Amino acid sequence: MGRAVVIGATGQIGRVAVKALATDGWEVTAVSRGGGRDGSWPDGVRTARADRADDSALAAAVGDGCDVLVDMVAYGPEHARQLTHLAGRVGSAVVVSSLSVYEDDKGRNFDTQEQPDGFPEYPVPLSEEQRTIAPAETSYSTRKAGLERELLAAADELPTTLLRAGAIHGPYCRTPRELYFVKRNLDGRRRRVLAYGGESRFHPASVHNIAELVRLAARKPGARALNAVDPDAPTVAEIAVAIDAVMGVETESVLVDGPAPAETVGGTPWSVPHPVVCDMVAAERELGYRAVARYAETLPDTVAWIERQLAGRDWREAYPKMFQAYGDLFDYAAEDAWLRA
Repeated sequence: MGRAVVIGATGQIGRVAVKALATDGWEVTAVSRGGGRDGSWPDGVRTARADRADDSALAAAVGDGCDVLVDMVAYGPEHARQLTHLAGRVGSAVVVSSLSVYEDDKGRNFDTQEQPDGFPEYPVPLSEEQRTIAPAETSYSTRKAGLERELLAAADELPTTLLRAGAIHGPYCRTPRELYFVKRNLDGRRRRVLAYGGESRFHPASVHNIAELVRLAARKPGARALNAVDPDAPTVAEIAVAIDAVMGVETESVLVDGPAPAETVGGTPWSVPHPVVCDMVAAERELGYRAVARYAETLPDTVAWIERQLAGRDWREAYPKMFQAYGDLFDYAAEDAWLRA
């Protein structure tokens, strides 16, 4: 298949994508800051050490050239320019982006969600035709938009497939939404309060399905942006039940109409007032994509990974980025007080 270079190879998606490409016949160079390798990779996978921000180290990893450059950790316009500067030595690129680049027809997006009535109300399903936010340096979302804009503008130099990932799940995640229910079950909490009647849907994306999209896009270069999500978009209540089943527990859900009744009661990492549900028609049409994993099928590995990370540690130590993003997810005293009231 030629030579593939994967940046961010030992991250959550990178581990699976490297294996998918190598199994497909590519000569893969796995690039990471530590230069490590995953035990699941075939022996032929080469490793290279490079910091994503170091232009010379990245250029050295690419070497004389590659047929496809896969970037798991590109976040802003400067990374787009870094990639296009390598265009003479790279045949095409596949770059992971995010659903957070979308905004609704009223200009609402993930950056406005904390404002009154600020959460976006997207069409269901959400397609790639939906407009995107203006690039800026103000947030993760606006920087991803800037990354996309520059790469698509440079398509003649470097054909790039952008994969707009949903709520990524699987082992090695630093912000696993599943933590919310896994830890509650480990703590013996057998009642849970769910805002919005437990009907919130935020489309998950398995690392296995994203890796399959990477594999297909590597085979068929082009200039495009594609959604990257699972075939299922379960509600938060369905996710809770599925995790219970994996862990062998039974839990009662207390459903609340509307938003969380208190700051630290009823909200989950999936709790949104309007659904974020995407279609995959474009990927199916352009790449011949078919999902290789469903949400419930992948949960045992995800749950087991989270349990291992939590063993003997405070959850904030195990998952500091979750605490930064969501605050106190486990305010049991407040929840008990609300339930008693």
